[in-house]
Amino acid sequence: MANAATTATNPTTTRKEANGLLLGRYEIGKLLGQGTFAKVYHARNIKTNESVAIKVIDKEKILKTGLMAHIKREISILRRVRHPNIVQLFEVMATKSKIFFVMEYVKGGELFNKVAKGRLKEEMARKYFQQLISSVGFCHARGVYHRDLKPENILLDEDGDLKVSDFGLSAISEQIKQDGLFHTFCGTPAYVAPEVLGRKGYEAAKVDIWSCGVILFVLMAGYLPFHDQNIMAMYKKIYKGEFRCPRWFSPELIRLLTRLLDTNPDTRITIPEIMNNRWFKKGFKHVKFYIEDDRLCSVHDDDGVDYSSDQSLSESESEVESRRRLTSLPRPASLNAFDIISFSPGFDLSGLFEEGGEGARFVSGAPVSNIISKLEEIAKVVSFTVRTKDCRVSLEGSMEGVKGPLTIAAEIFELTPSLRVVEVKKKGGDMGEYEDFCNRELKPGLQKLMVEESAESSHLPSDTE
Repeated sequence: MANAATTATNPTTTRKEANGLLLGRYEIGKLLGQGTFAKVYHARNIKTNESVAIKVIDKEKILKTGLMAHIKREISILRRVRHPNIVQLFEVMATKSKIFFVMEYVKGGELFNKVAKGRLKEEMARKYFQQLISSVGFCHARGVYHRDLKPENILLDEDGDLKVSDFGLSAISEQIKQDGLFHTFCGTPAYVAPEVLGRKGYEAAKVDIWSCGVILFVLMAGYLPFHDQNIMAMYKKIYKGEFRCPRWFSPELIRLLTRLLDTNPDTRITIPEIMNNRWFKKGFKHVKFYIEDDRLCSVHDDDGVDYSSDQSLSESESEVESRRRLTSLPRPASLNAFDIISFSPGFDLSGLFEEGGEGARFVSGAPVSNIISKLEEIAKVVSFTVRTKDCRVSLEGSMEGVKGPLTIAAEIFELTPSLRVVEVKKKGGDMGEYEDFCNRELKPGLQKLMVEESAESSHLPSDTE
């Protein structure tokens, strides 16, 4: 998501909206759907020609019902969970009367429409379930719980990949009560977990896993595991965990569903256990992605060269390739006085690192090529992938596990003809992993570069010699 932009309503803006052009940037198309507080339109970015979906929220209705904090939380959640199998929020804009969510447009429609035509083949159901668990695990690792997972809230893109949407009922770990549980009754009746019905509090992560189990059953069977015309009778079935698997379910699948739809949340299967399950693991590929220029980019096996791996090039070829890239580097951007002030409060450039939030900076007298070489060397030690573009270097950690990749961006600026500033930022991944990598690998490695540069300069002949 780009930085939120707020624009006041004026006669020109109103005229543009009436003509189908939103805030001079998006051409509004057909209505895709609507709810109590919002309408969703197809739209086109007139500069990039990119298709997007724009959720238009009535600000007056939101204020009247006291849901403004709810909307702000949804924005925060979507910003926190950027993943290839989650619908992306690109930008938020507002006028005096409306709030606009500019979102990824997913062409394939709801997964529900696919299931409504009949049960899926096992391979297809498994693929969707794998992508669902990858995205849900990613959310849980970031303290986000969906709480309304169902086929209607899962979209399919043009490539047939799954996209989780509608985080309107989501919760974050900061909302957990003193007893460590959530107490809000929410979700869709047929997909709700028994502990939610018990009204004694629940762990939201366990509730999401139950819903994933119901979804998997629906994909494979073509109907719900718990169903009754009378909603109270259906709730009783859910509470007791009464369901029967059809004859075409394999023993492996039945065992997995029994663990997913365990009425006891304490013994219900966990995300890591699901990922280690035999039925689940067949054909499973970990999702690979990174974030660049605030956009999510998927990694394919043939994307670029992995400079952190010796498998792509022999050592001599790697050295030649490295020299070719470094000697052809453009000159780094120069910093003006305002940049220097913003980079270093109080003009104190003496420290090697100046830390703040998710970023750090250091000053070096080393050439750009040496700095990039050192970053590549550091990355190689921890098996990170390196992507270099001009004077920007992206370090991408392992894609394994539910926390997603740790992605770090380093950009080199010219302070003076003999001094460079290197700005390092966390672009994606876990904050703890980032801090650990900075303390264990990045800082010592860059400090070593400073020592090496000082040693080299001390051996150079002086003008008086």
